[in-house]
Amino acid sequence: MADRRLGPVASTGPDPHPDTDAAAGLDRVLTAPNAITLVRLLCLPIFVWILFGAHRQHPAAWLLAALGATDWIDGFVARRWHQVSTLGKVLDPVADRLLLGTAVISIIVYGAVPLWFGLVTIAREVLVAGCTLVLATLGARRIDVLWVGKAGTFGLMSAYPAFLWSAGTAASDPARVFAWVAGVGGLTLAWVAAFSYVAPARRALAEGRAARGRVDDTVVGA
Repeated sequence: MADRRLGPVASTGPDPHPDTDAAAGLDRVLTAPNAITLVRLLCLPIFVWILFGAHRQHPAAWLLAALGATDWIDGFVARRWHQVSTLGKVLDPVADRLLLGTAVISIIVYGAVPLWFGLVTIAREVLVAGCTLVLATLGARRIDVLWVGKAGTFGLMSAYPAFLWSAGTAASDPARVFAWVAGVGGLTLAWVAAFSYVAPARRALAEGRAARGRVDDTVVGA
């Protein structure tokens, strides 16, 4: 006869509800990657104040460069310590867009980058943001960021601090040469990425509508 004082026996088999546990993990808000992304966002008004309030061109360029260079950290922490979350998947690209948009507009106003270059950069960001909003409204599933888009953003976030740093110097200044090389390369990749999202966007819209249709059928048949 079994001894009932032993209580329930611990299961040594696989987790019977792995999908539930994974979903619970994705719903987390207070994670280290999300905190890193939030800190980067909070640095944006500091950058604007340093540039226009304190009139410190070079410190502002250094801060902007640091914010761009740390773009990979939150994603690395999320994957390395298994802290990927739904909020993080949304917050990270939003932070990238806000960071780049703030940098571009501020540096255009400061006069450190040609107007046409800044406007082409902004036009790409507005196009991607607008399409993302429309797709979400139509019920498309979330689209993962393409590596070419990340590479383009990295190139631009390397170029704009260099443009700011080299403002007022000769065209042959090494920082200004680097700004043009990184900027043209980054802008080219950014636009390539924008058009590369067309096929994934169609699939995401079709899959999102199909999933919503299955849910509606389940509700009606319940």
